[in-house]
Amino acid sequence: MAKVLVIEDDAQTAQELQAALSDYGHQVELADNGRQGLLRAAGETYDVIVLDRMMPGGLDGLAVLSTLRTAGVATPVLILSALSAVDERVRGLRAGGDDYLSKPFDFIELTARLDALLRRRDGPPAAVTGFQLGRLDMDLLTHTVRLGGQPVDLQPREFRLLEYFFRNQGQVLTRTMVFEAVWDYRSDERSNVIDVHISRLRKKIDPDGTAPLIHTVRGSGYVFRAAE
Repeated sequence: MAKVLVIEDDAQTAQELQAALSDYGHQVELADNGRQGLLRAAGETYDVIVLDRMMPGGLDGLAVLSTLRTAGVATPVLILSALSAVDERVRGLRAGGDDYLSKPFDFIELTARLDALLRRRDGPPAAVTGFQLGRLDMDLLTHTVRLGGQPVDLQPREFRLLEYFFRNQGQVLTRTMVFEAVWDYRSDERSNVIDVHISRLRKKIDPDGTAPLIHTVRGSGYVFRAAE
C-alpha cells in the first residue's frame, strides 16, 4: 500500500481517482487546487503524487512541480494532462515529472505506471545480466537469445522489446507504455510499428507448436508470462 496525493481540480475526476486507487489498496488524499496541493506535498510525506497539468488560480501543475523540485521534494510525480502533444510531454518531464499520462486514460494504465514509479522509489534493482522463462534465455552481456538452446536472431529493436517484456514479466503493459519504453516520443504512436515488431518477435520466440509467452490482454495491452 502506498500513500498517494492526488492534486486535481475536477471533482468528478478526483473522486474517480480516489475510488480506483483506494480499491487498488492505496491510501489516497485529495487536493483540489495547486496551492493546497503544494502545501500538502511540501509539508507531508507521500509515496507518489498524481498531479493535474492544467489547474486554475495561477498555480498550474508545472508551477507546483517546479516549486516542489526547487524545494528539494523528490516524491515521484505522475502528471495527468489533456495536453497530449509531444512538446507538452517533454515540458512536463523537464519540469521534474517522472511520468506523463494523457487524458482520457485507462485506470489499468494509471495503476501500472504508479507501480513502476513506486518500484523506482524503492531503489534500483540488483544488476541483472540475463533472464530465463521456460525454454527462452536472454543474456544481456553477450547480447544473445536462445530458445531451447538454439540461437534466436533478433534485430536491435526486437531485442529491446524482449528485454522490456522480461523486465516487466507478469505485468500488464499498455501499448503506450511499450511505445514509450522501446521507441520514443518522436515516433508516431498511431502507426502499426508496435504491432509489426511484436508480431515478428512472437514468430521468433513462439514458433509453431510452442506455448506462447507474449499474451494480448484485450483492451489493455500485453503481458509476458509462461503459458498456463
